[in-house]
Amino acid sequence: MKRLAKWRLFPLFTALALILSGCGEPYLSALRPAGEVAERQLWLMKLSTWIMVLVILVVTVIFLIVLFKYRRKHDKEIPKQVEGNHALEIIWTVIPIILLLILAVPTVADTFHLADVKEMDKKNKDGTRDALVVNVRASLYWWEFEYPDQKIVTSQELVVPTDERVYFNLKGSDVKHSFWIPAAGGKMDTNTDTVNKMWLVFDSKKAEEAGDLFYGKCAELCGPSHALMDFKVRAVPRDEFEQWVASMQDVKEPAKPETADAQAGQEIFNKSCIGCHAVTPANTTPEAARQGPNLTDFGDRTRVAGILEHNEENLKNWIKDPDKYKPGNLMTGAYGELSEEQLDQLAAYLMGLKVQD
Repeated sequence: MKRLAKWRLFPLFTALALILSGCGEPYLSALRPAGEVAERQLWLMKLSTWIMVLVILVVTVIFLIVLFKYRRKHDKEIPKQVEGNHALEIIWTVIPIILLLILAVPTVADTFHLADVKEMDKKNKDGTRDALVVNVRASLYWWEFEYPDQKIVTSQELVVPTDERVYFNLKGSDVKHSFWIPAAGGKMDTNTDTVNKMWLVFDSKKAEEAGDLFYGKCAELCGPSHALMDFKVRAVPRDEFEQWVASMQDVKEPAKPETADAQAGQEIFNKSCIGCHAVTPANTTPEAARQGPNLTDFGDRTRVAGILEHNEENLKNWIKDPDKYKPGNLMTGAYGELSEEQLDQLAAYLMGLKVQD
């Protein structure tokens, strides 16, 4: 009886799972699409789901009809034999083919449409492109975003314009990762030996609903902190994007500290951190030399290390013990022990690295 009671809960949990699967924040849900790619992919998901539900319903109805109408009433009664019935054989052969075609035709069409990245290869006479292209580089456990035509590099927060295609070159630095912005489109792997390409569109109305901020994740098991390899996407109107680009391009040298603590923090940074972290956005540094996230606009970001609330206390805790928050990260133990005063000074400097008011 106890086992039976447990099994009675199974339908309840199944129903709850189905209902809760539709829940999700507008910035982190594949079921609340925020662009053309996500909308097309969700439509294909719905199409395949409805086809499966239809098949299940038809089979269930036929099963019940046979179970109740044609059940054997006498041992000597033999059901009517339909072996060799060509009409039935044709029906149950043709129907699955039709269902597969209904699913295959739009799937193949959308696959080719979503894989069309020819625009990112079209260059003007000066070598730039009309299409916005971002080179994404995934590392343990952070993300770098390079805008080759704008000649700027940033990390952890991807900034894109809304209502237009944004093209991506995807590559991994160390192991296989996977680039995924659930609200904008499906994932794609970042390999170490090949470059994958894709495009996404961020709808302005959906972006406004999400506060202009979407969440991105690594969708490929890459190590102990795989689940913590997050990044943020700021989707803003084209004019705001141009302002951000101009602000980044105006940064020719590291920001000047405004306080004595920040100045002392800059000295600590230049002695200990500058070898891995750049504080200018120019993409003149070779890719292989970029060992840590670019911090040019660190003060403007919304998260520390991609996962912690953006404040000085969390920043100091992260610098003091990175492995506590992201086990296996390459920053742990790289800079030695810092006193509380040095942590305060370094945090003051980093929080002052801003490119926009």
